[in-house]
Amino acid sequence: MAPTDKNRATAEAILPLVGGAGNITSIAHCMTRLRLGLHDRSLVQDEALKALPAVLGVVEDETYQIVLGPGTVARVTPELESLVEAERVSTPAPAPEPPKTGTSTADELAAQGAALRAARKARNATPFKLFLRRIANIFVPLIPALIGCGIIAGLNGLLTNLHWLPALVPALAALASGFMSLIAVFVGYNTAKEFGGTPILGGAVAAIIVFPGVANIDAFGQKLSPGQGGVLGALGAAVLAVYVEKWCRRWVPEALDVLVTPTLTVLVSGLVTLFGLMYVAGEVSTAIGDFANWLLANGGSGAGFVLGGLFLPLVMLGLHQALIPIHTTLIEQQGYTVLLPILAMAGAGQVGAAAAVYFRLPRNGSIRRTIKSALPAGFLGVGEPLIYGVSLPLGRPFVTACVGGAFGGGFVGLFNQLGGAVGSTAIGPSGWALFPLLDGNKGLGEMIAIYAGGLLVGYIAGFVATYYFGFTKTMLAELNVNTDPTTPLPLGTNPAPDATPDPESAPDPTAPQQEPARA
Repeated sequence: MAPTDKNRATAEAILPLVGGAGNITSIAHCMTRLRLGLHDRSLVQDEALKALPAVLGVVEDETYQIVLGPGTVARVTPELESLVEAERVSTPAPAPEPPKTGTSTADELAAQGAALRAARKARNATPFKLFLRRIANIFVPLIPALIGCGIIAGLNGLLTNLHWLPALVPALAALASGFMSLIAVFVGYNTAKEFGGTPILGGAVAAIIVFPGVANIDAFGQKLSPGQGGVLGALGAAVLAVYVEKWCRRWVPEALDVLVTPTLTVLVSGLVTLFGLMYVAGEVSTAIGDFANWLLANGGSGAGFVLGGLFLPLVMLGLHQALIPIHTTLIEQQGYTVLLPILAMAGAGQVGAAAAVYFRLPRNGSIRRTIKSALPAGFLGVGEPLIYGVSLPLGRPFVTACVGGAFGGGFVGLFNQLGGAVGSTAIGPSGWALFPLLDGNKGLGEMIAIYAGGLLVGYIAGFVATYYFGFTKTMLAELNVNTDPTTPLPLGTNPAPDATPDPESAPDPTAPQQEPARA
């Protein structure tokens, strides 16, 4: 099957399972997830969706999110959009599947995962977390460009160090740096769009920050520098522009609106940006960079241990979105963010924990199948199927996965303290997918070795912690049963205690029965 046909088939399979075109209000995607706005959540057939080969998992948040993985989601989304556009009429939605009797352990875990997601969604609907979600919506659309330019920057650095193709190096430098030199404009555009203003006005005001002519302007007793304040300044300038624009729309007569509103928006917010925001945001950006470097230079393994161990809980609470502008600021200042490789160790701990669950539950074919299907994505940094399908519903393995992430983060943090800063030139990828984006103050081979060592430590620590401390005796007794008699047990595994006996070998009910032994 051609790739286009495969993506089309995936979209065609998804559409009826989410209630059809008439049930979809919006379609978008991020790095790994197809995000759908729905009229009626009850029309979605979760289990049938999760059974599709291309679907790695589902996450319910402000939108209904189907995890397809990097690359796939960007190809399936336009196919789904074209299907919805072609069928934008109300059609009877397929009836939801009736509840299954005798659900397997994996089904029960999936139900627990759905309940946990719903509870997390309710907890995350606070004004502060909704604000963080808006901030994330500003930066997430920029991730593909950050990744593409980051990989080109890494390739350019490799060619420079090896003294290969010197004529190509300047061209690659231009390709890698062009987007970053104007990232403030894109942040301003997205900010205005997200906060309900005219996007191009947000971009116009943010463009002031990167204009070379600002070097001739004095603010707070010193000359401004082009780019001073960076993405934080652009974000603040665009938010201000939105409020000025809304004020103008309210008070300026309609006959003058087309002339006066954009002029006043750019003039007022632009002047405030030049004589206030650029300086303040520049100081904040510098402080963020200095603090990140100080933290890892002095805290080292301790700081890495805490960051790697707490990242998964931060994701569950929705607070990880606050890190996105920090990452972007560090990339803008230094060319890479030293925080992401440490935080990526949380995924390594998750993989190690899932592997331990696989070996600790040899009779539970249902959970083992879930882990086998989700592990490849986990190695590539897509952790949702393992989190929501395995570790989080089980409880203790989620905690031990965090322990694995902590040890992996401590390993990478230790080398930062020893002078080997390992960073990423973009945000979004994790796990093995982060290798092409590694950058830092050492040679490429050393950085790869440090990051790979951190992943290995995370895998091992997550496995060991989960294998020995991830289950109570009660959990093992309840979970380590053969929930699917058609699935052969691993070699050397005794049959499940509740396995159906062979009728021919069953005891004769008329024979005298021995009294069972007392405990």
